[in-house]
Amino acid sequence: MKKKSSKKFLAKHLVIFTIAIIPLVIYGFSRNDSQEDTTEDITEDIAPEALNHLLSNSLSDTTTTENLDKQIGKFIRQWEIKGASLAVMKDEKLIYAKGYGWADQENNEKTEVKHIFRIASLSKLITAVTIMKLKEDGLLNLNDKVFGIGGHLNYPQFSEFKDKRLTKITIEHLLRHKGGFTTRAGDPLFSLSLVSRRLGLERAVEREELIKYVISRRLGFTPGTGTSYSNIGYLLLSMIVEEVTGVEYEQYIKTNILFPNGIYDMHIAHNFYHEKYPNEVRYYEPSNEQPITPYDLSDTLLPRCYGGNNIRLLSGAGAWVASPVELLKFVSMIDGRDNVPDILSKESISIMTKSAPSTLPIGWAKCLSSGDWTRTGTLSGSSALIKYNSNGYSWVFITNTSSWKGSTFPRNIERFFRGAMQKVSEWPQKDLFDFRTQTSTQS
Repeated sequence: MKKKSSKKFLAKHLVIFTIAIIPLVIYGFSRNDSQEDTTEDITEDIAPEALNHLLSNSLSDTTTTENLDKQIGKFIRQWEIKGASLAVMKDEKLIYAKGYGWADQENNEKTEVKHIFRIASLSKLITAVTIMKLKEDGLLNLNDKVFGIGGHLNYPQFSEFKDKRLTKITIEHLLRHKGGFTTRAGDPLFSLSLVSRRLGLERAVEREELIKYVISRRLGFTPGTGTSYSNIGYLLLSMIVEEVTGVEYEQYIKTNILFPNGIYDMHIAHNFYHEKYPNEVRYYEPSNEQPITPYDLSDTLLPRCYGGNNIRLLSGAGAWVASPVELLKFVSMIDGRDNVPDILSKESISIMTKSAPSTLPIGWAKCLSSGDWTRTGTLSGSSALIKYNSNGYSWVFITNTSSWKGSTFPRNIERFFRGAMQKVSEWPQKDLFDFRTQTSTQS
């Protein structure tokens, strides 16, 4: 491990202590002291019921939105989508939330607001916000190095690399896809069986082995001089979260970012159908999609969405599952508006949404000078889109079915909604974000 300044050392360990004690302070000592357990069990078991579980489709049934529902019905039939979910926010108030089609057709389960979906690269926004929060907390800087002497990942297993330019990579390079990693020979995170074979393994490649393999190859360009979309970059950022906090990536974010802000049903995905969360949808692929060799090199060919790819290994690059409702809640915390308190400073939000023709924004996929922000995500079995608009209307749409158009399908979703939203004669005025408070008061 590299030597840290005393200020950073004290700050880091103060955060670790806080992480350990906060769940107990918030949720109370509800278990016998002699019973062995983990912080994750405590927070997961005692956390209040998630908002998406309290809401239902019927709460958004209005005559003024019937045409929108009809348009969405046509859209999912046209693109052979089994199920989808939509949430709409106006001026940081949740005004609409509804599921469409099948959550799990084989089990006759219709999609409801409660259902969670794999959100693919929307996960990068969660990771980017966490990194920016760690920056504000003084645990890292955006110009910090990643590899080599003084780098956050200066570990023995990452000390041998072919391309010396690797030591030039900074955290901001990774955030903006400028780290020098390219996918000219394929994305290693979606070619895991091939990587395992090249490493002489007869099993699934592990995270550190994958990174060691990646850095044994030459970079595509000098860090900072180009842009190439990189899942590996955001996997490295996930590891940096763990390095500076001393806490596993998912648990740190739940304890410090999500739970304190009333978000209780976002998790890192599992790989197989039998491992899915109780309220998670089933995933579907286009009918012509062929099964592939599993990521763990087992003998049976599997669908990409259930064992063909190691979704969980994507971590902060693409492994989160969530509902549109809680995703919009998350967006309301990082948009710079005044109705919902932000978890980042206006300066950090400005840095994240700054972009240029040769520089991508941080976490977001596209940020326009008009103030409109977009984040897309696709995996085999799901497509997702966050659209934040400067006019106050923002929305999230997620499907449990992938399209033959692959990563470009969210463009079709966006084009469709430009027209579909105009079909609403009047949006509901109530704020479903306050539904928990409203029902508590009524009872």
